[in-house]
Amino acid sequence: MKKRTNCLIALLACFSVLAQAGGRETTSFNDNWLFKKGPFPTELLSAVRQWDASWKPVQLPHTWNATDMQVKADDFYAGPAYYKKHCFFPEAIKGKRVFLRFEGVGAVAEVYVNGTLAGTHKGGYSAFAVEMTSLLKPGAENEIIVKADNASRPDVIPVNHVLFGVYGGIYRPVWLVVTDACNITVTDCASPGVYITQKNVSKKQADVTVKVKLDNATLQPVPVILENTIYTQEGKKVASESRRIDLTPQGTQAFETSFTLKRPTLWQGRENPYLYKVVSRLLRDNEIIDEVVQPLGLRKYEIIAGKGFYLNGVKYPMYGVTRHQDWWGLGSALLNEHHDADLATIMDVGATTVRFAHYQQSDYLYSRCDSLGLIIWAEIPFVNRVTGQKAENARNQLREMIRQSFNHPSIYVWGLHNEVYQPHEYTAALTQSLHDLAKTEAPDRYTVSVNGYGHMEHPVNLNADIQGMNRYFGWYEKKIHDIEPWVEELEKKYPHQMLMLTEYGADANLRHQTEYLGESLNWGKEFYPETFQTKTHEYQWSVIASHPYIIASYLWNTFDFCAPLWTRGGVPARNMKGLVTFDRKIKKDSYFWYKANWSKEPVLYLTQRRNTDREKQVTSVTVYSNIGTPRVFLNGEELQNVRKGYTDVHYIFDPVTLANGVNTLKAVVVKDGETYEDRIEWNYTGEKKREVDTFENKGAHAGF
Repeated sequence: MKKRTNCLIALLACFSVLAQAGGRETTSFNDNWLFKKGPFPTELLSAVRQWDASWKPVQLPHTWNATDMQVKADDFYAGPAYYKKHCFFPEAIKGKRVFLRFEGVGAVAEVYVNGTLAGTHKGGYSAFAVEMTSLLKPGAENEIIVKADNASRPDVIPVNHVLFGVYGGIYRPVWLVVTDACNITVTDCASPGVYITQKNVSKKQADVTVKVKLDNATLQPVPVILENTIYTQEGKKVASESRRIDLTPQGTQAFETSFTLKRPTLWQGRENPYLYKVVSRLLRDNEIIDEVVQPLGLRKYEIIAGKGFYLNGVKYPMYGVTRHQDWWGLGSALLNEHHDADLATIMDVGATTVRFAHYQQSDYLYSRCDSLGLIIWAEIPFVNRVTGQKAENARNQLREMIRQSFNHPSIYVWGLHNEVYQPHEYTAALTQSLHDLAKTEAPDRYTVSVNGYGHMEHPVNLNADIQGMNRYFGWYEKKIHDIEPWVEELEKKYPHQMLMLTEYGADANLRHQTEYLGESLNWGKEFYPETFQTKTHEYQWSVIASHPYIIASYLWNTFDFCAPLWTRGGVPARNMKGLVTFDRKIKKDSYFWYKANWSKEPVLYLTQRRNTDREKQVTSVTVYSNIGTPRVFLNGEELQNVRKGYTDVHYIFDPVTLANGVNTLKAVVVKDGETYEDRIEWNYTGEKKREVDTFENKGAHAGF
């Protein structure tokens, strides 16, 4: 009873604003939910609505797979579950329009208000909005039930849990949106209802068009004023225009306003992520009845085949990482602080671009990328397998993603598919239709599709602007050093194609260490040494950096993540290709390789700090330093014979002879009067032999 009373008090406080004049009210709707997980003996709503002890209180965001999907391979609950909430809506709600906006429900949702179906949604990663105005009882308690179901379906992408787990639940926030009867539309694919396009962007001027979609839920035309205003980042008004409209009730209507901004400040990635603000207001009788605020980053993206990526006419380095959204122990039910932590890591390593794979991620995350200056790739979960029943849903999820994310200046490309093959004709046709849809919805952005085979003539290729290829030389196929002849052959045969290396890398279990490394590793075995991952990244980044034909590269992955159907490398339900562990606590050696190569922050790092039980007495010492040549001391004696490795930050000391027992290594660099040091310890107790297990495979990788 106490919880119910608290819920009523909180809602009354939220709705007290409705008595005041003003625009829309958007309120968190994440408290005081009850949860019941299936399977259920019957799917009748009347049956599951009944109170019993199986209903548990939860706070949103919430997933029921935070534990079971992550700890044991192929042993997790995927199916229906229900969320229930009782809410008091005051009399003041009369005359208003009331919506629920869900940022993400895994994966198919049904929303019921007072026992009546208010809306459905298919897709676990895009937002959706449900209007419940006519179903509410003002001045009374109302019941809201949400059914969520993350069982695999052939008609909803992704159609399985193979590449990653689709966590069940209301795992992103829910918002209660209350507007006037006339509003900037809320239900246009749950978009802001405002679409900002930009043309002819330069330091001299930029042409900006603001399209606003309006909706009138009354039965008569309503005289309104639509006002669009652009403000600088500092809050100064730089442009504004108003127009009078007799807003008819016959469907959603779109109105455009055009501006020319003189001598604008450009959005220049991490160097200067300058954001203007566009405020769209709807007024009636000189009173604001609705308002939407959107970011505006003025920028021009251009890709020139064989040369590189250009931002506002300047060649821009595309230091790329990828990110899955889930965390150890939390699944996908993240708070903004978790997204901020991941972005802080991505910024720290020096990345300039992020592939958010393999699905639409949090709008908050995209907004933070706008502010941080990260150039990003957003994609839909069309991955892994064709069913023949997914086309409509794939197109709908792409449409939702584009409309919801339209105004984020950080997004430069829409991802259409990742490693989807037979039947090739079906995949190619669907990808082409997705490309056409993307160009209709947002003609000024690029599209990309991704193949894992690595040859341009594959029948599913070349149906998007950019051809992405995932290559795991030395891990799933061939040898580490085979990446260079592969790139050179494509360069020679297809110089006019825009190519990106969209995944590369190797798994690393931190408990697995060895000095004995060949040029390939049988990934099907149980031994996944961190040292092999490090070796892979050291060489392959050096090749990428020397070949501008690769427009952008995206290492796989920033963080370890859940692969719920597999046990590999001695760990169930885990992909360990991350530079950082699943719990975000340990940064692997390869993380510091990229930070030294990419970041402007000083880096001095001794590698193999976890490979403490040394197998060879005569060995080598590797140091990453972007602040100059390091001096390295072994047990107090300075080492000689330093040589450069694959890049300018790569220093190798060899041969080095260890003493029996504990060996202390210290690296030192003095730069600009400041001393930087790093220390590790190794232990040598005698020679140890390990057989290097290698293999070759010319097929596509398994995609994990």
